[in-house]
Amino acid sequence: MRLTLTTFLTLDGVYQAPGGPGEDPSGGFTHGGWSAPYGDEDFGRFMAEVFENADAFLLGRRTYEIFRSYWPRHDDPADPIASRLNHLPKYVVTETLPTVDWSGSRILSGDPVKAVAALKDQPGRELQIHGSGALAGTLLAAGLVDTLNLLSFPVVLGTGKRLFREGAMPGAYELAGWRTTPKGVVINTYERRGEVVYGDYADEG
Repeated sequence: MRLTLTTFLTLDGVYQAPGGPGEDPSGGFTHGGWSAPYGDEDFGRFMAEVFENADAFLLGRRTYEIFRSYWPRHDDPADPIASRLNHLPKYVVTETLPTVDWSGSRILSGDPVKAVAALKDQPGRELQIHGSGALAGTLLAAGLVDTLNLLSFPVVLGTGKRLFREGAMPGAYELAGWRTTPKGVVINTYERRGEVVYGDYADEG
């Protein structure tokens, strides 16, 4: 399976608590819910397209708890997001939850980098990460993420947790698709294409 990360980002790279004030107030973060005013039909259509490619999900503890509190109560077989989240395998990376009770969920124990690498060796289309910023940062640093769906919202917060942190593995990506929603969300899809290629503008003349 390919490992695909879909995440919401501000223009200054913050991923923390996009959906509501209570999602993640850690560190005194007071800007929760910054993505909510920008949802529209084009945004929803893109997210449905992403979920249609899923064969399994990989979630950090906080994202698992957020999803677990909502999606089992909205189990509509016709909904491309609910139907997949509720019925496909879900692997949860956590050191604090002793058990997980959402149907199809299991705790992924041990070194997450090794465990995720093993999951990628299994047959299937996409192993998807949604949100789960801390976990995503670890996997980006290890060079395991194959596809990035970065949804950039026209917001600058100046504080909060950032996706691309010091220590990420250098890598080159190819722009595989892009679109802009009527409310100004820029959606870019990148495919990993190996090593960074360096040059010198002084040599171009």
